[in-house]
Amino acid sequence: MNKNLMAGMFLSVATLANAQDDASEFAKSITPEDLKKHLVIIASDSLEGRDTGSPGQKKAAEYVSGFYKAYGTTPIAPASDGSKSYLQKYNLYKRAWGEVYVKVNGRKYEFNKDFYLNGLVSIPEEVNTPVVTAGYGIEESSYNDYANLDVKDKSVILFDGEPESGSGSGKFLLSGSGEKSKWSGPVSWQPKVKLAIAKGARFVFIVTDKTGEDLDKEIRQRAVMSRRFSAPTLKPVEESLTNMAAFVISPEMAASILKTSAAALLKSKTALGKSGKPAAKNLTGNVSLKAERVSETIETENVAAFMEGSDKKDEVLVISAHLDHIGISPNGEINNGADDDGSGTVSLLELAEAFSKAKAAGKGPRRSILFLNVTGEEKGLFGSEYYSENPLLPLKNTIADLNIDMIGRVDEAHKNDPKYVYLIGSDKLSSTLHAISEDANKKYINYKLDYTFNDAKDPNRFYYRSDHYNFAKMGVPVIFYFTGVHEDYHKPGDDVEKIMFDKQAEIVKLVFYTAWELANRDERIVVDSNKE
Repeated sequence: MNKNLMAGMFLSVATLANAQDDASEFAKSITPEDLKKHLVIIASDSLEGRDTGSPGQKKAAEYVSGFYKAYGTTPIAPASDGSKSYLQKYNLYKRAWGEVYVKVNGRKYEFNKDFYLNGLVSIPEEVNTPVVTAGYGIEESSYNDYANLDVKDKSVILFDGEPESGSGSGKFLLSGSGEKSKWSGPVSWQPKVKLAIAKGARFVFIVTDKTGEDLDKEIRQRAVMSRRFSAPTLKPVEESLTNMAAFVISPEMAASILKTSAAALLKSKTALGKSGKPAAKNLTGNVSLKAERVSETIETENVAAFMEGSDKKDEVLVISAHLDHIGISPNGEINNGADDDGSGTVSLLELAEAFSKAKAAGKGPRRSILFLNVTGEEKGLFGSEYYSENPLLPLKNTIADLNIDMIGRVDEAHKNDPKYVYLIGSDKLSSTLHAISEDANKKYINYKLDYTFNDAKDPNRFYYRSDHYNFAKMGVPVIFYFTGVHEDYHKPGDDVEKIMFDKQAEIVKLVFYTAWELANRDERIVVDSNKE
């Protein structure tokens, strides 16, 4: 064999071996002790659960920015004064319920406790209206609750559903059979409200058939469903308020408005079916009500720390985790989010420190690295979406995103075998990325790489549920590191005391070795697949 060729081969092997030795040397700085040191701050009660845009979330952003600066990374986000900042600021916008109540005879009924709302309505100031009953609120050729009834400028109280025949046969009056019409069912409030408003009514109350615990359960469920009308967005919210809404109330609340008893009210309801005709006399009352829709702007920020590479500095590797959590529960309990995603947040600090030590020793990455702590993940992956639409570095030059979200605990499937990590997305866009990840684990860590949630048929759809996805949908190869959901997921029990730091440190090292290869290899990984 040619001596020069042999010498070149020997040099290549020696260079590769030295590079691996360098990686092992700097990986030593990633320790359980350091992870815990950071996490006791990030997941402390003083940060109040790091809700997006909250003072606690901003304290977390300040904390990680301080360490990124100490590690020699540079800020690259534009600040308002023209300088550079570690904070990529953005806003979320929401429309939400403000003060909502119904007053009856001096009593104030509470929204989502005593009643709930179907639809949207805006009553910014308290109004007082006369109230009249209108049976079931139905108008058909064979049955008309509005015959000879004036509802203009009044609120109307309607019974839910439609009248049943008085024969006791289970048949409905309108159909003459057991078949329900459009006036019954989950969305029957819509035609009833539309008809009432068309006849001049101001507001509509519908008396539910549910009582007791069944009613309480329904109100709780509707309160959760109503949050969709208060969900934040990246763009200002424009609502179309046509006042097509129904206040859903109990028979007792309706009776209070009409100055009668619930029993008498229900008796009048039964009478409608027996007679087959609208009520000859309609009960009346008076009510005051308010239902505010308010605008809110949530000011938040991603944290972006840049480490410039050497000869391939125009290409960038992103390593990400989300900084926020869900804040304080309605009962006042703090959700510290030690695992979700305090574990990812502090992992980025350890990774930044390891690479900074390498750079200080003249072994810095050839490609640039962006350590990216995003916010808004818990609200809908908003921080990573904002970054993907307003990248601080061109996405065409972004070689991959390694995303860390919840790696500090074990799930039920691995309670007896903690040396594992779920990998999601590694083969979706780049077979080379997948191979590099597998090789890094085989050489250095030897954990079980579990691809259960990488299956396109997996019902959890975790591939779409963390911040890596906003990179993947832009064609950037990704790996999502995850150890699964546990009993404290999104609960106050997700605390530092339950984090397995020895286990976490090994996974962080796996990310480091994978990142080291991605940042230092000769060729950029290629996008050669497009799997679901």
